[in-house]
Order: sequence, then C-alpha cells, then structure tokens
Amino acid sequence: MDDFRLKVFATAARTLSFTRTAERLFISQPAVSKHIGELESRYKVRLFERRGSRLELTDAGRTLLDGADRLLDGYRRLQYDMSLCTGQTEGELRLGASSTIAQYLLPPILARFTARFPGVRVSVVSGNSGQVEQALEEHAVDLGLVESVSRRQGLRYETFRPDELVLVARTGGRYARTEAVSLQELCSIPLVLRESGSGTLEVIAAALAQAGVRLQMLDVAMRLGTTEGIKSFVRNSDAMAIVSVISVVDELRSGTLRIVDIEGLSLRREFAFVYNGAEPGQLARRFIGFARADL
Repeated sequence: MDDFRLKVFATAARTLSFTRTAERLFISQPAVSKHIGELESRYKVRLFERRGSRLELTDAGRTLLDGADRLLDGYRRLQYDMSLCTGQTEGELRLGASSTIAQYLLPPILARFTARFPGVRVSVVSGNSGQVEQALEEHAVDLGLVESVSRRQGLRYETFRPDELVLVARTGGRYARTEAVSLQELCSIPLVLRESGSGTLEVIAAALAQAGVRLQMLDVAMRLGTTEGIKSFVRNSDAMAIVSVISVVDELRSGTLRIVDIEGLSLRREFAFVYNGAEPGQLARRFIGFARADL
C-alpha cells in the first residue's frame, strides 16, 4: 500500500493536479486526496500549498518527492528481480518515446514484447525528444527512445537503429515532375516543419547549418506538432515536408506522396535509447535487447 501512496503523491507532485492524477492512475479524486492526507498525517507535514487555483509543492513535498522517486525505482527493480526467482519476467516498464518512434516504430515491437512477456505492464508516454528527456530527469519514465542528435548532460544514450529524413511532396501537385532540388531551391519552397524541441527539426537544422543554410532562410508555411498532421497538410497543398522515411512507407506505396532528393544534403540520424544513471534497470535492459533483436 505504501508504494501506491507514494505513486499517487509522485504523480500529483508532477502534474500539480489531483484531477489529472486521478485520471492517470484510474482512481477517484477523493482517493487521491485520501492518499495524500495519509502521507501528511504520517509525516506531520503539509506536502502541498494552494496558491489561488494552483497547487505548489512545499519544501517537505520536494524532500518526499526525491525519496519517493528512489523508493519507487527500487520497488520496480525488486518486482523484476523477484519474478526471476520463479522463472518469469514481471514488473512495470514505463517508456517515453518521441513522436515518430512512438507512432511508427514502437507499436509492433511492443505487441511482440508483451506477447513474449505477458507479466510485464508497459506504459508509453509520447512527446518530442526534449519532453522525453525531461520525463527521464523527473523519473516519470524508466527508458526513453529519442531521435535528437544532441545529448543532454546527465543522461546516457545507446544507439538503437538508423533512420533517414526525406523531402516529400504530393504526387499530383506542383512538384509532381521534380526529381531533385538544390539547397538554393529548397529555400524558396513552402515547407511544413515540426515544432521547436522536435528531434526531427534538430536534425534538419544541424544538417542545413553544415551546408551553410540557416532555418530562418527557409520558407516555412506551417509548423505542426505531429507527423500525421504534416503529411495531411502536404497531401492537400503544394508545400513539401522533411519527415522520417519510416513515417511515409504507406504513402509511398499508395502513391499519394513521393520523395524529392535534396542535392548535397545528407539527413541521416540514429534513433537512440536514453536512460538515467550509469545503467538502465534490468527490465529496461531486457526491453533494449528485445527491441534490437526484433528489427
């Protein structure tokens, strides 16, 4: 019971909302208040203060959050270790994945992983690479999968698999007969790009910078937060977009989108696993090995 109370508290401490905590943990809001109240009674401190309509952690709350993170990590490792004593693999694995990986790469791997290890409870949160790294630093996830080229201090990265970004246009549009564009021509083409913090945008910016082109030199028609939104925009306009090749497999097969080469520009990158500490937990390590073998 104590570990669940700590889980309730840690969730509330990060969301600063009892309502969102109840939604995430599938319990009632009164149950959240009850668990927080029992912790406050046990330690004889206030864990939250209300500032108008907002909740804030007290100093005691911040101290408890640090300890709760360590204890909850320990509980998850213990559950996994004890499952090995019975020859089974059980436990909870919290994954964070950047949008492209979460939508196009991860689902089939998860389907096979959960079929192989039915005793493992897997949850996935999705965001851009920066948000995934932030979730790791806050101990909200155990293992991240990101697409960025930069590396955040204090986190460890391991290569997962290569990826390539490609310039795409709709098949029947203005660029239907265009096979390749120069960097100078690219700057005059309306483009749809991802939002700031996106690993895809970071790779594009880094590759362009090496070629002497700044993002500000591009004709950005729109910035969207999802690849699906970008593809839909391109299918209904004469704009182009630079996206992961794994995200347009179906459109290339059906002929709704086509790849246009960018002369003199390489947009290759590596998807990476990322975790906190010198080593990931044993369950996270098992998932890393499974995912690599599953490719």
